[in-house]
Amino acid sequence: MNSTNHAVYPKERIRFAVLSFFLAQGLCFSSWASRIPDIKEIFTVNDALYWGIVLFMIPVGKFVAIPLAGYLVSKLGSRIMVQISIMGYALSLFAIGTALNIYMLGVFLFCFGVFWNLCDISLNTQGIGIERLYGRTIMASFHGGWSLAACMGALIGFIMIVSDVTPFWHFTLIAVLILLLTMVSRKYLQEDVASAEVQEEPVADKSEKWQYIRKPEMLLIKLGLVGLFALVVESAMFDWSGVYFESVLQVPKSLQIGFLVFMVMMTVGRFLANYAYRIYGKQRVLQLSGAFIFIGFFISALLGSTFDSMAMKVIVNSFGFMLVGLGISSMVPTIYSLVGAKSKTPVGIALTILSSISFIGSLIAPLLIGAISQAFNMEYAYMVVGLLGLCILLMTTFSKAFK
Repeated sequence: MNSTNHAVYPKERIRFAVLSFFLAQGLCFSSWASRIPDIKEIFTVNDALYWGIVLFMIPVGKFVAIPLAGYLVSKLGSRIMVQISIMGYALSLFAIGTALNIYMLGVFLFCFGVFWNLCDISLNTQGIGIERLYGRTIMASFHGGWSLAACMGALIGFIMIVSDVTPFWHFTLIAVLILLLTMVSRKYLQEDVASAEVQEEPVADKSEKWQYIRKPEMLLIKLGLVGLFALVVESAMFDWSGVYFESVLQVPKSLQIGFLVFMVMMTVGRFLANYAYRIYGKQRVLQLSGAFIFIGFFISALLGSTFDSMAMKVIVNSFGFMLVGLGISSMVPTIYSLVGAKSKTPVGIALTILSSISFIGSLIAPLLIGAISQAFNMEYAYMVVGLLGLCILLMTTFSKAFK
C-alpha cells in the first residue's frame, strides 16, 4: 500500500485537491440540470410522461452503479476510481450535448447516472481517508464545496442560456475544464487505507449482518421513508424546476432563474446546518425543513400563475423555490447524523439500509411527476410533491424516532 503521498505533499494541498473533485462533480451536475429545458426543447418532447421516462434513465444508471461502485472501489481503490468516474461523468455530459436523437440521449443519460454514483462512492471514500489524515471531521466542507460549485454551475448555465450558447458548447467547455482539473489534481489523491475494524471483523458476523438487513430496525425504516420523500423533492427541483419556469410560467429565458435560486438557497442552508442544529436541535430542523418544502411548493403551485405581471410571477415562484431549497438543504445530512446518534445497527449496515430505502425516491420521482403532469398539469404534480413536505413535518413531529 502506497503512502508516499503523505510524505511528499502537505495535507492541506491533499485536502484542497480532493475538494476540487467535489467542486468538479457539483459543476458537472448543475451544468446538466440548468439546461434540461433546452434539451427538452431540442428534442421537441411535449409529452410530460415521455420526458419523465427519458429522465428516468439517470436513476436507472445510478441504481446499476450501486453494486458496481462497491466492487470497483474495493478492487481498484478510490484513487483510481475518482479519476475514472469524474472523467466519465464529464464525458457523459459532453455526450449528452452531441445526442442526435432521443434514444442516444437516453443512453447518455444512463451513462451519466452510472458515473454520477461512481463519483459519489469514490469521492466520499477519499473524503473519509482525508478525515483520517486530519484526525477530525471535515466531510461537511467537501459537501458544502459540492453545493457551492453546483450553485456556480447554475449561474454559468443561466448566463449560457441568456447568451444563446447551445448545450453542446456549454457542455464541451465544462467537460474540458473538468478534464484539465483532473490532470492537475490527480497526483494528490491518496491510496485507501483499510480501517482496523474492517480488517479484524470476524467472518462469523456475516449471518448477524443478514439478520440486520432481513429485519431492519424500525428507526431505519422511518428515517429511510423521510429520505425517500427528500429524494423525490430533490428530483422535482433538479429535473423539473427549469421546465416549470419555461412551460408552466412561460417566462422568457432571461427570467428563468428557478433552478438558480433553488441551488443558492440549498447551498446557504447546508452551510448554516450546524448552526441550526445548535439553536433548534435536529428534530426541529427536520420539522422546519418539511414546513419550508410544503409551503414553498404550494406557493408556486397555487399562487405562481395567478398574476398577470411577469415580474410578479418570477418573484412569487422564486420565493417558493427558495423555501424549497432551504428546506431540502439539511434533510439528508440530518438523517445520516441521526443514524449515527440513534441506530443500534452497525453504521455500515445501517447506512446501506437507509440508502436502499431512500433511493426508491430517485427511481419513482421522474415517472410520478411526469405522469401527474401529463394527466393534469405540473402545478398538480408540484402540489403532490409539496404534500411530501407535510408528511415529513408530521412524521418528525409525532414519531419518537426523531426526538
